Amino acid sequence: MASRLDTRTFKDEVASMDKRCLLDLGHPLLNRVADSFIRAAGVGAARAVSREAYFVTVDGLSGDSSSGLDPNVPKRSHFSSIRGDDGQNSLEAVVKSAGKEAFQWGLAAGVHSGITYGLREARGCHDWKNSAIAGAIAGVAVALTGDAGGHSDKIVHFAITGAALSSAASLLSGVF
Repeated sequence: MASRLDTRTFKDEVASMDKRCLLDLGHPLLNRVADSFIRAAGVGAARAVSREAYFVTVDGLSGDSSSGLDPNVPKRSHFSSIRGDDGQNSLEAVVKSAGKEAFQWGLAAGVHSGITYGLREARGCHDWKNSAIAGAIAGVAVALTGDAGGHSDKIVHFAITGAALSSAASLLSGVF
């Protein structure tokens, strides 16, 4: 008789990913934070690499220093050390950027997940208030790890944005 493992489809594998942790660290809070960090870090790294691939493709198609396909738009260089024909420096810059972006995405997801879990345990319920507080704290964490450092205007902006997005997602999750 074939086991359940042999008959699982790709759809079953993807659907079951939400039900199991990638790591077991012995406490639900630690498991949730580590799991969120790892999953979001993977998304952040993939985003950074795909963004760089897009810019390399667009620069190759246009053949000049323009950004996109419109030659009237000035080029926005996301990787300042990718200049010249040195492929090793380009690869290093892509890896550094992917690592930094993976860390930022993972940090935001881990902080948000951990704060949400802690507030749910402390308050006994999960509502938009927990999400707003977690989003604000995650926004502050991301602002502090950014390029410009921790300017107070940037911190407040990221905190408000994080709280708004997180609470809106929490409120809309019951609607759809």
